[in-house]
Amino acid sequence: MWRSIASNALTLFIAVLVLAAGLLAWGREEFTGPGPLAEAVCVRVERGASLSAVSRTLEAQGAVSDARIFRIGADYADRAGGLKFGSYLVPPGASMTEVLDILTTSGQSTCGREVIYRIGVLTAEMVLRELDAATNRYVEVVAFDPAADAPPAEYVDAAEADDLRWRVTLAEGVTSWQVVESLKRADFLTGEVAAVPPEGSLAPDSYEVARGDDRAALLGLMAERQTSILADLWAARAEGLPYETPEEALVMASIVEKETGIAEERRQVASVFVNRMRQGMRLQTDPTVIYGITNGEGALGRGLRQSELRRATPYNTYVIDGLPPTPIANPGRLSIEAALNPDTTDYIFFVADGTGGHAFATNLADHNTNVAAWRAIEAQRGEEPTGVQGD
Repeated sequence: MWRSIASNALTLFIAVLVLAAGLLAWGREEFTGPGPLAEAVCVRVERGASLSAVSRTLEAQGAVSDARIFRIGADYADRAGGLKFGSYLVPPGASMTEVLDILTTSGQSTCGREVIYRIGVLTAEMVLRELDAATNRYVEVVAFDPAADAPPAEYVDAAEADDLRWRVTLAEGVTSWQVVESLKRADFLTGEVAAVPPEGSLAPDSYEVARGDDRAALLGLMAERQTSILADLWAARAEGLPYETPEEALVMASIVEKETGIAEERRQVASVFVNRMRQGMRLQTDPTVIYGITNGEGALGRGLRQSELRRATPYNTYVIDGLPPTPIANPGRLSIEAALNPDTTDYIFFVADGTGGHAFATNLADHNTNVAAWRAIEAQRGEEPTGVQGD
């Protein structure tokens, strides 16, 4: 009898072990295998949220198949206490292991809402946008100009969220004065700016910031980035350039930046100015004249007058020889590259062609033909004639 009982107990014990092993294998497969999501979702982890609460949220949103298995797997991996506050994009088919990695690794939100403060050449715009998890594209919620408009309610409400991301972007060709004035209107930044940084010293780029960051510190970061870019590109410059220092190259890059908005033209435009300097010709570029009038403090808002083209200023390259004394804007990396590695051409003239680009010429006769075509376009548009090289 006791032998029968022992045999039955052993059989039951083995059955329990087999069942436990099966459950363990099933749980491991559930934890590491592909998840149930058919489309990406944005999962928010509240500040101080427990693993239990987050696992229930994940199950409710369809990101995991079983909240209990997710909790057990997180405990087993010793990551139950590593949840990071924020909003995170969980891609289709993500396993529980991958979901746990997403919620515990970086701590930087990958979805939800963000504010981008875009500082442009003519205007600055605050844009609140939200990631559409299904398409992985940002959708604009509201946009406004802080210099002209009161912050809309959507922005005011969103600004209170702890996980809202903030970013400042500088357009290529903005002046240092424009950057400083725009940052003064950024209500999410703090601190005073003692002086406008030297022209050309700030790198047009995108900068991730936090609410309450110091304006002067952000300007310092922009300057450090521009210094690094210029140093790297100066070291890789072409031979025989007609400027001797990185600072002179930066002046040229700023002129190239203001002369063309077509990326593919930058090296051609740079070649024209390099060729002119090599031949002892004046640069004759309108943006330098404009800077001499405005000092970079806003747009001129009209065409140049003939009297202004003849007026002697340190920035009037129709009058002075060589480069102006400082950059006329903050050039981007591509314009600095163009100034330091221009195309090899024989061009010494260019003029707008009506498409946003330019017509280039190697001699005055061809240039005059291009100018006549541009004058016809100006007349057709009802615009005042602008100053061009060779006039």
